[in-house]
Amino acid sequence: MAAPNPRVETRTLPYGEAAIAEAAALVAAGGCVAVPTETVYGLAADATNRDAVAAIYAAKGRPSFNPLIVHVADRQAAERIAQFDRDARALADAFWPGPLTLVLPLRPDAAIAGLVTAGLDTVALRVPQHRAMQALLAASGKPLAAPSANASGTISPTRASHVAASLDGRIPLIVDDGPTSGGIESTIVALGGAPRLLRPGPIPAEAIEREIGRWLAGGSEKIEAPGQLASHYAPAKPVRLDATERCADEWLIGFGAIAGHDTLSASGDLTEAAAKLFDALHRADESDCAAIAVAPVPDEGIGIAINDRLRRAAHR
Repeated sequence: MAAPNPRVETRTLPYGEAAIAEAAALVAAGGCVAVPTETVYGLAADATNRDAVAAIYAAKGRPSFNPLIVHVADRQAAERIAQFDRDARALADAFWPGPLTLVLPLRPDAAIAGLVTAGLDTVALRVPQHRAMQALLAASGKPLAAPSANASGTISPTRASHVAASLDGRIPLIVDDGPTSGGIESTIVALGGAPRLLRPGPIPAEAIEREIGRWLAGGSEKIEAPGQLASHYAPAKPVRLDATERCADEWLIGFGAIAGHDTLSASGDLTEAAAKLFDALHRADESDCAAIAVAPVPDEGIGIAINDRLRRAAHR
């Protein structure tokens, strides 16, 4: 695991031309900056610059065997980095820009730093929808490696304040464009062979299967993409799942009819629950309670992705 960077001054600027220009200048100089996407805030750096990518690992304290997602402006830019087959083109056309990451064979001539792929012969690619990340891609003119902008293994950030709480003093700039809309990280699918679901996310497996006309297999124990570690997205406090009531000294996060200190969705709306998940975990972790309890969430649709994140948050 990389050692943290020497402490730097971390500034937060509201989204706009000035913030994006400063962020692009920092990227060009080999730095990394926090910027929102439609899923969570990402920690972006030039994916072609080995030292810049190393700065991401150092700022996050991220294990070097854990690969990074590369964000690009469009499918044409993605095809300069990875080899696309029929399934990859179908999924890109259907879901890009948006919260889908494709793990594809790396092109031999791709100018991507080896640290990005953690030495694998595949690369994870996404075309983001959010205006801030798209603006930074345009201003920098580079593919951007961008994992979530938080210390490795901790709760993913959906607000600029979450980034500041986790990475203050480790990165120079946070571009603040308000809370993210999606709330959980992208769906990850591996292609270039039998298609496999490596991480559930906002785009359900059934929608992907409809596009390619094939079933998705599950992933293996091998780390092929971000978010596959057993313990991930974790608060500092222990987490108890499927709680129908709170125990002593627990902060209860409710859902549907189960009310708590906080709720993912009082109406039982899974899309609302996904958007609020990490925000609720941050509030619970900051509370005076010693532990966290979470009400049951239906394991269907985007609820599958919510439960995936919760199981990893609860793993000790």
